Amino acid sequence: MSNQPHDPQQPYEPPGPYGSYPPPYEGQQQPPPADPYGAYVQEQPGYGYPQQQAYAQQQYQQQQHPQQQYQQQQPYADPYAAQQQYAAGWDQQRHYAQQQHQQQHQQAAHPRPQAERPAAPEPTAPEPARPMTAAEKARAEGRPQIIDPGLRPAALTAVLAALLAATAPLGQFGVAVVVALLQAVTAAGWFRLNGMWPARQGIALAFAGGLAADAGLLATERVHAPTVLIGAIGVWLLLVIVLQLRSHASADERLYGLTAAVASSALAVIAAGYLAAVAESSDAVVVGAAAVAVGTLARALPLPTPAAVALGLLAAAGAGVGAGQLTGTGTAPAAVLGLAAGACALMGLRVTAYDYPSRFVHMTAGVALPLAAAAPAVYVLGRALV
Repeated sequence: MSNQPHDPQQPYEPPGPYGSYPPPYEGQQQPPPADPYGAYVQEQPGYGYPQQQAYAQQQYQQQQHPQQQYQQQQPYADPYAAQQQYAAGWDQQRHYAQQQHQQQHQQAAHPRPQAERPAAPEPTAPEPARPMTAAEKARAEGRPQIIDPGLRPAALTAVLAALLAATAPLGQFGVAVVVALLQAVTAAGWFRLNGMWPARQGIALAFAGGLAADAGLLATERVHAPTVLIGAIGVWLLLVIVLQLRSHASADERLYGLTAAVASSALAVIAAGYLAAVAESSDAVVVGAAAVAVGTLARALPLPTPAAVALGLLAAAGAGVGAGQLTGTGTAPAAVLGLAAGACALMGLRVTAYDYPSRFVHMTAGVALPLAAAAPAVYVLGRALV
């Protein structure tokens, strides 16, 4: 047997028939030849050296073959390959950073002339989804918030007041036609003043309240006039509340509509006060209508506001005195009545001039409100003084 290691690729060659190893003692039998595949043969118990060597070589061969198969199936990865790749990537990044730094340094040392950029277009205001109202246009243009109706609405108020004064001697039925016209214009103008248009249902309800008050005053005695007026306002207040409760609008819109409808109905009913005043004294209606007409025209003159207001009050009082002279009313009562009616008319004008009113507001509310606001003063003072 040679001392060189066994090659696992070559078949295993069993050693010779124990020619090179003397037996440990002569009385021992010769073992049979070894199995070429390294099979272990059971022998009699003894301490033979060749058997132990054959068994060791067989175990060594069995251990070499699995190791060879494992090396062939799973090759060992190189531990330095990943480090080499990482180092190569780091060198590339460092080289790229150096190039970027050099380019930036060159640009800073030799800046390029920048081309002239075109001027940015001026931002335009977004177009509204709907046409702007007169109030929105006035607010955008920075115009005053208070705009007085002017001479044309004042002239129409004077015409309506003259009709009222001319029909006063005819009694309640003659005045009822002018009062109905006044109530219709008042109802429409108040809704338009509040920005609610067309609001046909609200206008019709307010106008119906005024007609109901007229009918009640015509059907009852003059002593029941306050009861009729207050009752009409109360009933129409309930109707307006019921109407708004049945509305499918939002809570804010219903509240806004409720306030507008209640105020419009109340003004329409208050305008019926001229019917009650005619039942008491037709002279009071003449004096009050004359004061409203003259005071409104004086207030519409292009003067500073304090001067125009003072002139309007003085003109109303003077018109009352003049109308009292024509009707036989005393000077003092006519002056007081004219001054009170003129003050109420100017307050109505102030309301119609608020919050960027449009021309339509001026031609409706600006015409009717001065005359409708003066009705309570004409009724109360006419009953007490005339």
